[in-house]
Amino acid sequence: MSPARSAPSADLRDWIIGHLDPLEAREPVVGASDFDLSPAWRPPAPQTLTPAAVLVGLIEREHGYSVLLTKRVDTLRKHAGQVAFPGGRLDPGETPWVAALREAQEEVGLEPDYVTLGGLSSPYQTGTGYLITPVVGFIREGFDLRPNPDEVADIFETPFGFLMDPSNHEEHERQGPDGETRRFYAMTHENRFIWGATAGMLRALYGRLYGAAVA
Repeated sequence: MSPARSAPSADLRDWIIGHLDPLEAREPVVGASDFDLSPAWRPPAPQTLTPAAVLVGLIEREHGYSVLLTKRVDTLRKHAGQVAFPGGRLDPGETPWVAALREAQEEVGLEPDYVTLGGLSSPYQTGTGYLITPVVGFIREGFDLRPNPDEVADIFETPFGFLMDPSNHEEHERQGPDGETRRFYAMTHENRFIWGATAGMLRALYGRLYGAAVA
């Protein structure tokens, strides 16, 4: 039986780690994607995907875990203004977990010493051609965050329990530039609209932890 989402952090932490892939040098295999709710939108031919990684940072608060998220600046060329995990593409020879920690330090000033890596969630393919490895890390309190003004407009936290509650997993749709209607997951918390790949990765993590279908 899975623990309650409000379980004490020590118990929940061990349980989460037990449902993740261990850190190891391997080629990631797509586990979820932007196409899960719109399979007709999937490209007909295999894509050469750019490897990337994000840090799914679970902050250890007295009331339980919260998830570290950012709002991207409106001037970025891609995904401007969207809610995102700290992360980005891998440098040559870099592992996903090294990239995730580096990007978190560059984007929000999170020092790696505050992060204990737990494992990897399901790799996620985006419609923009990235294969993202979500790296789950546990962040102890006491850190000081500083947003990189070139990339991050805001840093905030959202309760982990809220994000892992399937009743908060919305399905939305919008028309793409090609005229096709595309569906995607979204989660709205305190006027924060979490959608697209970020919501998709959270939904995939929920499916991995609680054994539920994600599409």
